[in-house]
Amino acid sequence: MTHENRTGRAFGFATQQLHAGGAPADGINARATPIYLSAGFVFDDFEQARDRFGGAEDGFTYTRIGNPTNSSVERRLAALEGGTGAILVGSGQAAVSVAILGLLQAGDHLVSASSIYEGSRGLFLDNFSRLGITTDFVADANDALAWELAITPATRALFVESIPNPKNDLVDIALVAEVAHRHGIPLIVDNTFATPYLLRPLQHGADIVVHSASKFLAGHGSVLGGAVVSGDGFDWSAATSGVAHFPHLTEPTRSLGGRSFVERFGAEAFLVYARDVVTARFGPTPSPINAFLIQQGIETLSLRVDRQSANALAIAEWLEAQPDIESVDYSGLPSNPFHALAQHYLPRGQGSVFSFTLRGGAAAAEQFINAVELFTRMTHLGDVRSLIIHPASTTHAWRSEQQLRDAGIWPGLIRLSVGVEDLPDLLADLQHALDVVRASAPAPAVADLVSEAR
Repeated sequence: MTHENRTGRAFGFATQQLHAGGAPADGINARATPIYLSAGFVFDDFEQARDRFGGAEDGFTYTRIGNPTNSSVERRLAALEGGTGAILVGSGQAAVSVAILGLLQAGDHLVSASSIYEGSRGLFLDNFSRLGITTDFVADANDALAWELAITPATRALFVESIPNPKNDLVDIALVAEVAHRHGIPLIVDNTFATPYLLRPLQHGADIVVHSASKFLAGHGSVLGGAVVSGDGFDWSAATSGVAHFPHLTEPTRSLGGRSFVERFGAEAFLVYARDVVTARFGPTPSPINAFLIQQGIETLSLRVDRQSANALAIAEWLEAQPDIESVDYSGLPSNPFHALAQHYLPRGQGSVFSFTLRGGAAAAEQFINAVELFTRMTHLGDVRSLIIHPASTTHAWRSEQQLRDAGIWPGLIRLSVGVEDLPDLLADLQHALDVVRASAPAPAVADLVSEAR
């Protein structure tokens, strides 16, 4: 389906999230995308089977390689992100893995912002290192010189998150992209928390976008999924002193009859390689049922994210005014050091995942989390329901105390993922939890009271 109306005016986001990509033509014309729950697909004859496997004819052969339901979601996500194409996979971790393995090989080097999802950090340090891919981290992601100094002749990609987890320490995407492109390497942006509704990284210089579709895209905490979206502005034939940065894309290959992926597919070389060689062979294929539910979620994405962002801002403002709160890490607050970046990159809203720190430390955090009744205690994000968790003892428990301090994850830090409930009910739940913490706080010593009086 075209993304413009008859006058040539581009459709708005809400229209595209409902119509972009369209359902596959199957002669039945169901209004909702059908769920093609089939491992394989029947060929009309010997010639069609040969042509589909040989690439002479488009069509489906096996769901691990492609499925009509999954493809519909891919087309819609590519349109929403402003990309040339997308690959739907089984989880956000699979999306990051496919993106990295579609670019890097043994001996290559990755540079990542330090403030990222802990699962991605572990993937880089524990898993990719066993494959001969090394990773270094940049503490200040908005320091161009720090990126420059971290890049080596073996570096083949930079990696950041649009809204980092859990500190909301936003990244100047254009700044990092400029550094990456100066060295002939692509920038990968995990856009899970912002979603394409709040931010399209490809418009700011990113080359590849990844998502955990399990979060805001699906939106209801019911399925897992991930996506890789590619732009069209990167030159995959980039080289330094005659040495190709991505030889698997520029050298002749038997699967293409002696042609390279760049020769055959040009700007889409990475995406085709990531689909046909990485995804098809490693097999992180999502169920068509999950794909269907992700697409159903996408159809209400802007409505949910608008409400979630508005609720989050109001809660952050309320928390900031509470004397029991040490700090609130939300870029939508004027007091936040990343507020200017938020105004530039996230004018529609600053998302709904953020953290705050209680003055009472870990004990206060435990009491607070045990006291909530409406917020759900679970490790997930982007749900229509509001969620709460203590990162230092759960998602970031593998980090040392020094690493937690360096990341600003204090014992009293709590992460919220704000949902679409009525704001007064959410505030009342948080007020109740604060009251419980206050009631159990030890009374100040007499000497402290005298000191305060003076």
